[in-house]
Amino acid sequence: MSMSLFLVQSLNGLQFGILLFLIAAGLTLVFGVMGFINLAHGVQYMIGAYLTFMFFQWTTNFFIALLLGMIVALIIGLACEMFIFRHLYQRNHLDQVLATFGIILFVNELVKVIWGPSSLILPPPEIFSWSFEIIEGLRYPIYRLVVIAVGITVAVGLYFAVFKTRVGMLVRAGATNPEMVSALGVDIKRLFMIVFGFGTMLAGFAGAIAAPMFSLEPNMGDDLLITVFVVIIIGGIGSIRGAFIAAVLIGLLDTLGRAVTTDILRLFFDPSTANQIGPALSSMLIYILMAVVLFFKPEGLFPVHRAG
Repeated sequence: MSMSLFLVQSLNGLQFGILLFLIAAGLTLVFGVMGFINLAHGVQYMIGAYLTFMFFQWTTNFFIALLLGMIVALIIGLACEMFIFRHLYQRNHLDQVLATFGIILFVNELVKVIWGPSSLILPPPEIFSWSFEIIEGLRYPIYRLVVIAVGITVAVGLYFAVFKTRVGMLVRAGATNPEMVSALGVDIKRLFMIVFGFGTMLAGFAGAIAAPMFSLEPNMGDDLLITVFVVIIIGGIGSIRGAFIAAVLIGLLDTLGRAVTTDILRLFFDPSTANQIGPALSSMLIYILMAVVLFFKPEGLFPVHRAG
């Protein structure tokens, strides 16, 4: 692999990891604080992307569309929490899985009815529609670099929100001992709503900023959901730090692995065999990493230990 290709794939991997973190951060908080398995979390990613596309068609301004898409995604997430998910918190995980899977099917079909089954394209904002010369002869889209910078900024802001504010303290306490937090007079339902709403807004934001880089299509959130769960498992359920580190690791491993696995195998096998094994092995790398991590640290890299 040439140095230019390695650099491009590394940046692509970092950008992919940032998107995974934005989705995983909310989901790991929801699961860590509430113990609630929300398979429909990927739907919020898709909704954020489609809403941004719709508002862009109305306003022709990407940033206004992004803001409106996040607000509406937050409202939809809060409405789902109030009218659907809240009634599932005390149910077993099988009921939660079945109910949220039903929501996935419903929303995916609803998206097809509203926007159609065909792929849609959202252009990047004009101010970021140019490319940047990283090294001589190698240009990289500035928008992808902006996504990386914005994602890292959100990660830093989320860290301070969780570890330096009162609400963050309550969230961390709720992740370790929700019964004690409730006994101390904290409105646990309101805390759950804040956590859930914030998680859905992050997923919607991820979909909104990803829309100019990928085509919009029904089920686009489902394709990432399994990878997001792998991020959460590797990082440790309920851990923001673990989600960020695991997301970046998986983003880099998945992107670089698909680029170099076949070339590495050619050092040990004939080209025909390497071409057959390489693509299959590269798609398994993140799961191999998960198995290795769980073998040595069954609770993930940075587990949040619950009381009792």
